Amino acid sequence: MSELHDEEIEVIDFEPVTEAKRGFSYRFRWLHVFVACFGSAALISAWFVLTAKSVLVGVNPITAQIKIENGFALRVGARYLMRSGEYTVVLSNPGFHDEIAPLVINDDAAQTHSFDMRKLPGIVSINALPDGGRVRIDGVDVGDAPLIDIDVEPGLHEISVTRERYLPATQTIDIEGRRQQQAFELTLEPAWATVSFTTTPSGAELLVDGESMGTTPLNAEILQGRREVTLKLAGYKAWQERLDLDAGTSLLIPRVELEPADGLVFIKSQPSGASVTIGGEFKGQTPLEVALAPDVNHVITFFKNGYSSKDTRLTTRANESREIEIELTPVLSDVTIASTPNDAELFIDGISRGPANQTLALMAISQRVEIRKEGYVPYEAEFTPRPGLQQEIRVNLTSLEDARIAAIKPVITSPAGQQMKLFNPDRFSMGASRREAGRRPNETIRDIVLERPFYLSLTEVTNAQYRQFDSEHNSGTTNGMTLNNEGQPVVRITWQQAADFCNWLSEQEGLTPFYTQSGIDATSNGYRLPTEAEWAWAARRDTEDSTGMRKYSWDGELPPPDGAGNFADVSARAFLGDILFDYNDRSPVTTAVGSYSADHHGLFDMAGNVAEWVNDYYGASGSLGVERDPLGPDSGQFRVIRGSSWAHGTITELRLSFRDFGEEARDDVGFRVARYLDE
Repeated sequence: MSELHDEEIEVIDFEPVTEAKRGFSYRFRWLHVFVACFGSAALISAWFVLTAKSVLVGVNPITAQIKIENGFALRVGARYLMRSGEYTVVLSNPGFHDEIAPLVINDDAAQTHSFDMRKLPGIVSINALPDGGRVRIDGVDVGDAPLIDIDVEPGLHEISVTRERYLPATQTIDIEGRRQQQAFELTLEPAWATVSFTTTPSGAELLVDGESMGTTPLNAEILQGRREVTLKLAGYKAWQERLDLDAGTSLLIPRVELEPADGLVFIKSQPSGASVTIGGEFKGQTPLEVALAPDVNHVITFFKNGYSSKDTRLTTRANESREIEIELTPVLSDVTIASTPNDAELFIDGISRGPANQTLALMAISQRVEIRKEGYVPYEAEFTPRPGLQQEIRVNLTSLEDARIAAIKPVITSPAGQQMKLFNPDRFSMGASRREAGRRPNETIRDIVLERPFYLSLTEVTNAQYRQFDSEHNSGTTNGMTLNNEGQPVVRITWQQAADFCNWLSEQEGLTPFYTQSGIDATSNGYRLPTEAEWAWAARRDTEDSTGMRKYSWDGELPPPDGAGNFADVSARAFLGDILFDYNDRSPVTTAVGSYSADHHGLFDMAGNVAEWVNDYYGASGSLGVERDPLGPDSGQFRVIRGSSWAHGTITELRLSFRDFGEEARDDVGFRVARYLDE
């Protein structure tokens, strides 16, 4: 204490405090980093929680391990918080196949996704009694029993076991899977019956369906079903029986007394195929083998058509085998063959026998006789020579061209029912002289040669026939009178409609259509409209005078005789101007086709009733040279119309050389059909 009192207290000078501004100074601390990270994590977590969806992932089985990949998923109890997007779910569980599946999360707030895991196969053992059966599972062969530890998919399956000489066994099994071990056993029942055989004498061989089973006495195990059973012993006849056996049963066959065997004879003939009778009983045709009772004189007779019958005698011994062969003598007959032309070739049963004109010996059996020559239709017939008769075959061969001509039908019928007549046209002049009364400028004389034969319908196409093609067509009425009856000619159709009808006829008969999208097919033999030249030839060519050309469809001049046709006459004077005042056909408008007299070619209404569309475009007529089978101009606006109608009554229109044209349908224009001859 004294020392403290002894210290000197030193006085210092006082200086007042001067205030100054303090500057900001940051000193780095790790605490700051922690606080920042924690804040960011809190913000991110809050954002994730607010934007994530609540997803329940259900898995069967519920013990499966779930792993979410390709994105962040926060598990909260049984659910996951996940944002919308695509994820991958990986599932695993003992006893099940690992599963990898896509998981798509949509914008729904809460959602459930379920998955089923596939069980692993079960481990299965299959045994069969007795061993060695073939095992199939659901029809698939898996091997021979016993089978140990094979993989089988979970679920219900059918197993079957088959083994030779046993009945098949089947069983339905339920496989648990998940590598669980299961064992199954099937018992096979015998598929045979036990049959007992005894014979006198013993030692006979037993054959079942041809398979040897042993010798008697014998208890044989024979498979169920219908079986052919044979007992054989040398020197004895075979004993045969058909048995119907059931599996698992036993059968005792009464003792079989075997009979001594017959002699065995193998019979042949030259030629073979001869019928054989023994003692008058038919045995078959050679070659054949027969059993004959021993020590008996047998009469064997041979028969064959075309050969003389022959007998032979034979005695056999017990259990003897013999062979005989007989040569038969053919029965021949002379036949004379006479053929025109004389250089034809003769064939008998397909074999050449030289020139057709000869006499040769033929067997007295049915034979195929042919006579052939190139360029001619072959002659073929079955012929049986008769011995003792004078026989001759005379043949006149027909050339192929003559046969073709003979096969041509003079009249055919179209699929719609039109009768069509064949014409063989020739050269003629189409048109009219300038001096002819009523001639028009478009009737210039043309020199025509028609070389292709053609068919032309006898009548115009009727409403009934056209409506087979177009059931809705209506020919209508005019001046208060119908044009639409079934038998009246079809009218109010365009040229194109007429051409379409012709193509329809061709299709019904399988012919190539004449009219195409680009024009015509001149090589076609399908149905068509007649060309203008064909129409003019058929209407005007005089059959009695090879150079004559008719002016009218009837003989003579105007007026037409009664019944000549349906023209503009006094029956139509109420509504037509130019009429025939001295003619009455009693038909003011169209009438049924064929109602009036046919012309010189047997054609009806080539004048009158309706005028007719023909094939050709309308154009300037006439040419500098001869026209051969002309088809008209290649193009144009109008089509040619030929012939007069019920509305025509002047000298200009009633002449057969009158030419009209048009493109619109009219109530006095129809058509008839034509086609070329098949060549």
